[in-house]
Amino acid sequence: MLTSLISTLGLLAAGVNAHGAVTSYIIDGKTYPGYQGFSPANSKNVIQRQWPDYNPITSCSASQLRCNGGTSATESAPVQPGSKVSAVWQQWTHSQGPVIVWMYKCPGAFSSCDGSGSGWFKIDEGGFKASSGVFLDSENPSGWEIAKLVGGNKQWTSTIPSGLAPGNYLIRHELIALHQANAPQFYPECAQLVVGGSGSAQPDSSYKAAIPGYCKDGDSNIRVPINNRNIPQTYVVPGPPVWRGPSKKARDFSA
Repeated sequence: MLTSLISTLGLLAAGVNAHGAVTSYIIDGKTYPGYQGFSPANSKNVIQRQWPDYNPITSCSASQLRCNGGTSATESAPVQPGSKVSAVWQQWTHSQGPVIVWMYKCPGAFSSCDGSGSGWFKIDEGGFKASSGVFLDSENPSGWEIAKLVGGNKQWTSTIPSGLAPGNYLIRHELIALHQANAPQFYPECAQLVVGGSGSAQPDSSYKAAIPGYCKDGDSNIRVPINNRNIPQTYVVPGPPVWRGPSKKARDFSA
């Protein structure tokens, strides 16, 4: 009871500063608890790589951008190509910015998998849709898909690409909050998945990137003057195209 209360109070304190993190996963209908940053003793055996705090990352070159500083987890979750993976945020408050879901194939055991090199590929993303609402921070409704996460216990669901080769993978959920003009905030977390099946597909190099390395602090889709009414109300999600498996085309979120 006490550890639960401490965790809840920690989340509320983080909410005052408008910070957040993935707090659980739902994979093919089964719930997997996430890491509880404010009560780590209560969440030792989880699939999520343990991160140090809720504070945002503010640079594309920061080493902790990869998994919010998380380097290890004791558990992993089994999935198949076509499995549904939902990340759940217990609280989130920002209505502007992209949602990006990445995967990375580990060369071997999770214990030696650090996510280094240009092996990250996107399996899902959400950006801005002009038909759904407005671009600016000061107006509603928001046209950003990230706004779907605002509130309590909201989730983002993605599909493991069809035909994906089996093996150990990291899955990385990233929110980039753009609500403060020219001051992006990155919120990434990673979890460990074991992909089964008999697939053999892997994205080619045109779909892959390094983290950090996929963006630069001066990029126009990273440093965004969100309240400037004179800029084009369009947005291209950072990083390479989304890979959904052989012969699958990425959704276009550009307005």
